[in-house]
Amino acid sequence: MRVIVAEDSTLLREGLVRLLVDEGHDVIASVGDADALLVAVELNRPDIVVTDVRMPPGHSDEGLRAALTIRDRWPEVAVLVLSQYVENRYAAELISGSGGKVGYLLKDRVAQVEEFLDALNRVAGGGTAFDPEVVRQLLSRTTRSNPLERLTPRERDVLELMAQGLTNARIATDLYISVSSVEKHINAVFDKLGLANSTGMSRRVMAVVAYLRT
Repeated sequence: MRVIVAEDSTLLREGLVRLLVDEGHDVIASVGDADALLVAVELNRPDIVVTDVRMPPGHSDEGLRAALTIRDRWPEVAVLVLSQYVENRYAAELISGSGGKVGYLLKDRVAQVEEFLDALNRVAGGGTAFDPEVVRQLLSRTTRSNPLERLTPRERDVLELMAQGLTNARIATDLYISVSSVEKHINAVFDKLGLANSTGMSRRVMAVVAYLRT
């Protein structure tokens, strides 16, 4: 696939480029700031962008805001955000405003090469990939009056994995239960959260995470 890498750390940027090239991908641009990222996307229209959150000039959330701009201007371009921390406000906005083709991973996950590449391929293919810690922090923002309190521990497990963008088959494997059991738990989750009418892998994940923002 055609990839643009945005990372202000030269060492990490070159490492990502080398990894992607070794995997057979075409890295059409690698940049060190958010403005250059937007220019590169406009000129090259990649299949996917891999971007850091903190980049020049302010080293705060420029990369994440650039990711939101890309999702708005060029929705056909997939975006995988890498961060050393969870930026709750913009992470929730990025996740809830998407119909797919988006991911948010903590940088520690990049060290797990197979997990990183799996997330990259999943996002580029139209799916989602959210770091478990991102999901946990979004879950923790819910209040005591939230219907999440009505979920059983197993339903919460399923919800967390579902919000990461995993398929029913993958959830079944991770939890050592059958696919039919996963489907029953998912139906229960949607019923209790008032999301029973949401269908489709990406749409259901986005609906759940958008609801959790409240």
